[in-house]
Amino acid sequence: MIVGMLLMTASCIPVSKITYLQESKSNVADTLMTARRLQPPYRLQVNDVLNITMTNSPDPRLEELFSGTTGEAEAGAGTAGYGVDLRGDIRLPEIGNVKAIGLTTDELQEKLKEIILEKYVKEETELFLTVKLSGISYTMVGEVSGSGLNTVQREQVNIIEAIADSGGVPVTGDLTAVKIIRNYPDGVKVHKLDLTDLDVVYSPYYYIQPNDMIVVDPLPQKVIGTGTTGLSTFGTIVTVLSALVTSILLFTRL
Repeated sequence: MIVGMLLMTASCIPVSKITYLQESKSNVADTLMTARRLQPPYRLQVNDVLNITMTNSPDPRLEELFSGTTGEAEAGAGTAGYGVDLRGDIRLPEIGNVKAIGLTTDELQEKLKEIILEKYVKEETELFLTVKLSGISYTMVGEVSGSGLNTVQREQVNIIEAIADSGGVPVTGDLTAVKIIRNYPDGVKVHKLDLTDLDVVYSPYYYIQPNDMIVVDPLPQKVIGTGTTGLSTFGTIVTVLSALVTSILLFTRL
């Protein structure tokens, strides 16, 4: 009985392991947490898909150029737009290839304005040209309810929103060491986040980027096959003890 109770206690998953954004126990007063929304500017990578639009142009033909129906738009990761190819270029109708890799959307926007002003508009005028990401695509793997490639039609998504959009993490998933595998110009890096800690909102990796891979590992209770709750663990222990007692009785009667 003592051994069974110890096993049941040790194998149960504590609430602190499956609860998001917990405040410090030493701080009993209400706190006002301000998320760090000002992130370093994202620089475009291969396979990113861009939405480029122009309105109130002095030349109506320019608006048709970026209407998305010219045949040059590409579909990628569930979104339609102008994709960054393996050479780091986007291909625009009539304009041709424009180097986009490594630029922010604002920098690419200014670059396109300069090209259009030089090629199509000879006089000084204000162009209403916007360049935005068509969406954020990321991959969820590991101990999650829905793994695979997901796309969110927004320009800013935090990791908890990304996990929720893919179905969430079951109680057997480890929220204390969620990994983000991110591509950089100099290679791939792995970052770990503790999603049970409220201070995670201050992390520079709290907001995901396009092409991130989010990995959630299983808790030890899942690996060793014990129950996730006290009741399920108790049931497992009773089953094992019953089988053990039955085997002993059979051997003693032989």
